[in-house]
Amino acid sequence: MISRRDAFMVALTVLLGGPAVAAGSPVARLDTDNDGSVDLDEAKKAASALFDKLDTDNDGTLDPKELKGGVTDKEFKAADPDNDGTLSKDEYLALVEKRFKAADPDNDGTISAAEFKAHAGRSLIQLVY
Repeated sequence: MISRRDAFMVALTVLLGGPAVAAGSPVARLDTDNDGSVDLDEAKKAASALFDKLDTDNDGTLDPKELKGGVTDKEFKAADPDNDGTLSKDEYLALVEKRFKAADPDNDGTISAAEFKAHAGRSLIQLVY
């Protein structure tokens, strides 16, 4: 016997033309245009807000301590081309873009709920919320 919730989810899937997005999922939290996926602009907007939140000393940069382990030492060094020991917002967003591209294996310019579940998608999540 199918539950009411399952029946509702099936009906919602049919009405929306695709799988329903679970509340609290990365897509639900980041998909500002409600198209069922996250594009690079949406990811960068969320990453920019997180950058501002992590920048606890309000100097416009993030040091490794402020990043709280969100990137490896190797990634940090690669994302810091001026070697000043911090990431500016532009450097941080460039790293977000790199992780976004890695999380988009079908190269359609969006990250789906399934792509967020893969390792690269989970890695992107660390930089956007």
